[in-house]
Amino acid sequence: MIEFIYNLSVDMKVYWGIAAFATLIFILQSILTFTGMDAHDGTNADFSGHDLQGGEEPFQLFTFRNLVNFLLGFSWAGIAFSDIIGNRILLMTVAFVTGVLFIAVFFLIMRQLMKLSEDNSFNINNVLNQIAEVYIPIPEKKKGKGKISISVRGSMHEIDAISDCETRIPSGTNVRVVKIENEALVWVEKL
Repeated sequence: MIEFIYNLSVDMKVYWGIAAFATLIFILQSILTFTGMDAHDGTNADFSGHDLQGGEEPFQLFTFRNLVNFLLGFSWAGIAFSDIIGNRILLMTVAFVTGVLFIAVFFLIMRQLMKLSEDNSFNINNVLNQIAEVYIPIPEKKKGKGKISISVRGSMHEIDAISDCETRIPSGTNVRVVKIENEALVWVEKL
């Protein structure tokens, strides 16, 4: 191993040194992430673009984790393409671009993972002023309950509904939700 390192050019010693350091840090970060011990280490980035108080905040580009991702891409690309690209400047450019691509891919992956943690639970308040279809006929003048079928955040829900219309609202009729009562019942009107 010592002979291998001794026989390398100065450029390759730098690439290998950076690769060894970045890979070690990356492995440690991965272990901490998967064991849940990285929550307060200062290396977390906000991928949603919002801070905890609800304000706008841009993506955190300059973080230790992103530096490690860049160094991984930069060093390993420099090592991998060293036999193919003989020009030092071109090799360094390719390595730099690869490092930037590592950061971009990391952001894309994390944004997709953050979508998995979104709260998509049903909230009846999201149906107010929305269009629905009558599923079970709604009796006239609040004489009983019917049901509507409504799509909220891509999923269908059946909700009890009443109306003060003069006539019964038959199945298949489009209605608008105008009021929510007791967190389980909605008032509707014909369109």
